[in-house]
Amino acid sequence: MSTDVTARTPAPAPPGKSGDAAPGGLLRLMLDGLRNNMRQYGMLIALGLIVVLFSVWTDGDLLLPRNVSNLVLQNSHILILAIGMMLVIIAGHIDLSVGSLTAFIGAFAAVLTVQHGVAWPVALVLCLLVGAVAGAVQGFMIAYFGIPSFIVTLAGMLIFRGLTEILLEGQTLGPFPAGLEKMGNGFLPETGPNTNYHNLTLLLGIVLIVFTVLQEFRDRRRQQEFSLEVAPRNLFLLKLVAISAAILVVTMLLASYKGAPIVLIILGALVVGYGYVMRNAVFGRHIYAIGGNLPAAKLSGVKDRKVTFYVFLNMGVLAALAGLVVAGRLNAASPKAGLNFELEAIASSFIGGASMSGGVGTVLGAIIGGLVLGVLNNGMNLLSVGTDWQQVIKGLALLVAVGFDVWNKRKSGS
Repeated sequence: MSTDVTARTPAPAPPGKSGDAAPGGLLRLMLDGLRNNMRQYGMLIALGLIVVLFSVWTDGDLLLPRNVSNLVLQNSHILILAIGMMLVIIAGHIDLSVGSLTAFIGAFAAVLTVQHGVAWPVALVLCLLVGAVAGAVQGFMIAYFGIPSFIVTLAGMLIFRGLTEILLEGQTLGPFPAGLEKMGNGFLPETGPNTNYHNLTLLLGIVLIVFTVLQEFRDRRRQQEFSLEVAPRNLFLLKLVAISAAILVVTMLLASYKGAPIVLIILGALVVGYGYVMRNAVFGRHIYAIGGNLPAAKLSGVKDRKVTFYVFLNMGVLAALAGLVVAGRLNAASPKAGLNFELEAIASSFIGGASMSGGVGTVLGAIIGGLVLGVLNNGMNLLSVGTDWQQVIKGLALLVAVGFDVWNKRKSGS
């Protein structure tokens, strides 16, 4: 008498279905999702832990509304530079000139507005154009002459620092017109009834939460349409809750002080715009292609020289914008402005997930990396940690981030 084994053998349950209902299934899925997406979530988790630790160590001073507002104002220029630097690093290059170019643009704006009385909107446009020209010149030499980006931008760092000294004649020049000053120090105006909160900031926070949730669902659906691997559903929902809660907390903190800084709105527009370009636009895909595998990109018809040229032109424009923000916040142009800004931007990119070999990184990652450094700086200042130890700790943070990238690559076999 034969036995039908196949009739009594249960079919394996599809992953993520019946396994979710088992005891510990949700926890197991979350841990598996974190392991499989460690590059994406690692620094975000690290940022959350750093915020929690410094909040405890400073007895809550880190998350006081005034300090959160100052945190945004003090680090906005680095975050702007980090966006451009992330694109440069993804393309397989580096830019050492951005700190000096930032100082030069601030000096140029001061000469235009303070010494020659040029209207601030005109000065703003001229400064952005000068930044574009500076970036284009460097990009042309890198892309079409084949000079390594390290050498070209190292020369640019020296040139722009010298030109800054020449323009300012070694002196600080200011103050700036109110319009430029508000770029670095201004806040959104108050509107609506008295609610003890900044109403416009609350509205923008709600809009941002809705936009973020819809964008995450759209990205997830697109990945599923192309049969790409996505995070488990429970982990995805947990991610949405965590992001929404973080946005809501920051919104409430800012709304309980003076509202959202103007530079935060500028930064938000940059994150949305550049995030869309890098995710959806052909130009963004070409940047990833030339950084990930240049010979294959050339064979696929990617115009690598043109892409490289525009990446550095874009970096020049963002450096000019950062220069205007810094000058506006200080309300003066200084020959010593922009020192080590290039190192902060590079560190932010690598901490945020960029790879030394190029082809890897996201705009949001650059922002997270910049915030990690910003919170470290702010928290250590609140704890009265000396600048010597601050440099040591930030250096260790960069080393750990790059080491993690190397480890992750070896583990994945890439």
